[in-house]
Amino acid sequence: MLPKPTIISEGNNPSPTSEEDSSSETRLKFSPSPNPEDGEPDPTPPVRNVGRRKSVFAEAYNPEEDEDDKPSVVHPKSDSQRSRLAEAVKHILLFRSLDAEQMQEVIDAMFERKVTAGEYVIKQGDDGDNFYVIESGKYKVFVKFDGEQDPKHVAGYDGTGSFGELALMYNMPRAATVQSDSNGSLWAMDRQTFRRIVLKNAYKKRQMYETLIESVPMLKTLENYERMNLADALVPRVYTNGETIIKQGDAADGMYFVEDGDTRVVKIDGNGEEKEINRTSKGGYFGELALLTKKPRAATVIAAGNVKLAFLDVDAFERLLGPCMDLMKRNAEDYEQQLIRIFGSKSNITDIRQTS
Repeated sequence: MLPKPTIISEGNNPSPTSEEDSSSETRLKFSPSPNPEDGEPDPTPPVRNVGRRKSVFAEAYNPEEDEDDKPSVVHPKSDSQRSRLAEAVKHILLFRSLDAEQMQEVIDAMFERKVTAGEYVIKQGDDGDNFYVIESGKYKVFVKFDGEQDPKHVAGYDGTGSFGELALMYNMPRAATVQSDSNGSLWAMDRQTFRRIVLKNAYKKRQMYETLIESVPMLKTLENYERMNLADALVPRVYTNGETIIKQGDAADGMYFVEDGDTRVVKIDGNGEEKEINRTSKGGYFGELALLTKKPRAATVIAAGNVKLAFLDVDAFERLLGPCMDLMKRNAEDYEQQLIRIFGSKSNITDIRQTS
């Protein structure tokens, strides 16, 4: 079975995804996540004997060999179209790690495709030509399994989602058929542009965050494949001087690693006065305490100058950082002692040792 990427599907996609992994040999030299135990849902059974040509799948893609000076693909759009497309792609997980400039490149590169009820968008066994984002319409997903005469209806989309990425990522024939169940509108991106923007960015992102992970002592306890999965899950965040990153009392949505710059950690005491209790710089991390204790944020963190962070959401935290939990809990106890020294009493601070 091929390695499963951590960026397979958009959050509103059904399960199973429209195109799942198959047993065909991959020619793609970079895969977003190599770990078969990364918590992703199991794929549907392999689809074989599709009986179609595989001409485009002889093309190996190596991000290291892909030059950056290639001209960008631009399909002209009206302001209205750009606005609609931006709304359609903003929740697509594949694009989550792209910065604002890269998202504009995605919007430039996509073209609109109108479909009518009953129209086939992709067919099982065909070469993968485009990746699709749904703007409107209903769609059914069919898979023809070995030994069965007729395709089976396995999933569906209703007005949101994306499909078609796996054939492009793994140089495989389409593993499923998607048919429009109503009139609708799709946004498409061709295979080469998809690889250049999505796969090359994922490759660069992994390289960048693997370097960051190496600089965080706590994460040295992770195995290599765990570090790679963590690198894939991190999302860039940028803050300017004085901007609040997390606020005392708020619910916790994730933790942060400092890629560049400094942050101030401040806490409101029992008299309503703000006190700086710590600073975090490159290689440091914060925000894990509320995740460990499952309580609101115990302090406020503010950017001290411009700062670049890597954000890990709560689901990925629980799934990927299990090996680091004991160390984080010990650090939490040290942090509590710092608070006691600053505030003079334990009565005014949250007991961060409780990890219900």
